[in-house]
Amino acid sequence: MIVAEGLRKAFGSFAAVDGVDFRIGKGESFGFLGPNGAGKTSTMRMIACMSPYSGGSLRVLGMDPMTQGPAIRGRLGLVPQEDTLDEELTVLDNLYIYGRYFDLPKKLIRERAERLLEFAQLTDRRNDKVGPLSGGMKRRLTIARSLISEPDILILDEPTTGLDPQARHLLWDRLYRLKSQGVTLVITTHYMDEAEQLCDRLVVMDKGRIVAHGSPRALIAEHSTREVVELRFAVDQQQANVASVEDLAERVEVLPDRILLYVHDGDATIGEVHRRGLLPESALVRRSTLEDVFLHLTGRTLVD
Repeated sequence: MIVAEGLRKAFGSFAAVDGVDFRIGKGESFGFLGPNGAGKTSTMRMIACMSPYSGGSLRVLGMDPMTQGPAIRGRLGLVPQEDTLDEELTVLDNLYIYGRYFDLPKKLIRERAERLLEFAQLTDRRNDKVGPLSGGMKRRLTIARSLISEPDILILDEPTTGLDPQARHLLWDRLYRLKSQGVTLVITTHYMDEAEQLCDRLVVMDKGRIVAHGSPRALIAEHSTREVVELRFAVDQQQANVASVEDLAERVEVLPDRILLYVHDGDATIGEVHRRGLLPESALVRRSTLEDVFLHLTGRTLVD
C-alpha cells in the first residue's frame, strides 16, 4: 500500500526526514513514534500528498504523490490531530457535506452516513449540533467523517490526544474493527500503550532517521529486558545507592525520583536488594513496555 525508499524531506539545509525506508501492507496497522521534531509529521504529510518529498522515492497505492496527488487523496481518509468539524452544523450534516467533497451521490452519502453513525455510536446524536458534544464524541465523528469515502488507507495523527481513558478505549475498539475490515491504518501517537494496542508494526524515528522498526513485542525483546524493577529511595538519595545495585541488572537508569533496574527476574532482584540491607521507600516489579524502548532509543531529554 505504501513503499518508501531513501525518502527525504528537506527545508533548506535542514533534513526533517533523512533517508527512511519502510513498507506498509494492506490491512496493516502501522505506527510512527518519535519525539517532537523527529520527522513523523513531515513523513505523514508526504504520505497524505500534502507536502512534496525532496529525495528518494515514495509510492502510495502504487502511485507517485508528486504527479498523482489528487488520485491518491481520493482514496485516503485523514484524521488530523485537531478536530476540524463545523460546530454550527449537526452531526449528520457534517458527514453529508464532507461526502459531497468527494462528489458522492446524495443517496449513497445518506446510506453510508447511517452506517457510520452506528459505527461511531452517535446515532442518537445525529440531529444535535456538534459544538456541545464531548471531546470523545467529536473525535468519533471526525473518524466517521474520514470514512465517508470508504478509503483504502486511513491516516490518524494523534487520534486520542486529550481524551479520557473510557473514550480512548472506545476509539481503540472502533479502530480495531476498521483494521479487521481490511482498512490500512497509519498512526502517529505519543501514547506508548496505544501503539502497543493498535500497531502490528511500527518505526521509531529520531532526528529524521528510523532508529528501530518491528512489532511492539519484537522491539521490547530486542531493546529491553523482560521486567523492570523500580526502586525509590529518599529524596536526593538515588545516586548514592546506584553502586549497591548496578551489578544486579543488565542496564540501570537513574532518575531524579527512582532507580530503574532492567532485569529478567524482578522478584529475585528485589529479594537480593533486601538481602543487601537496602531499604527503598518503595519497590515494584513491572513488565517492560514500549515506553522503555522509546526512551532508551530517543533519550529522556525534553524536546520542545
